[in-house]
Amino acid sequence: MAEVEIEIGGRVFQVACQAGEEEFLHSAASLLDTEAQSLADALGRVPSERMLLMAGLMLADKTAGLEEELRAAEQKLTEQPAGVEVAPRIIPAPTPPKVETVEVEVIPEEVMAAFSRIADRAEGVASQVEDAAAG
Repeated sequence: MAEVEIEIGGRVFQVACQAGEEEFLHSAASLLDTEAQSLADALGRVPSERMLLMAGLMLADKTAGLEEELRAAEQKLTEQPAGVEVAPRIIPAPTPPKVETVEVEVIPEEVMAAFSRIADRAEGVASQVEDAAAG
């Protein structure tokens, strides 16, 4: 027998289980803790017995609903015409978008100033050529 410490509703409990079932017990305790926390949020502090009873009933209600859905699905499957295979509905995973890397180098201020002076001179030369052609 293994001893496991679980927390439900902010309270710690020591529980015994079969060796190898510790992970299952933690998982079940997590489900119960989620319900207990929602009760604590709604009702405030309640005695352990009442909290565990109400949380257990809430889980039982959810389980009963899921069992009913399962029965309805199984019934639907048995009503399928003979020879018709029912394939699971598979939705393909979305393809991640391709990431395109664009590198923009920072142009030094001195180079930009030099380009500006060259452009000004080119405009001046163009203006002189226009004046000479018109004259």
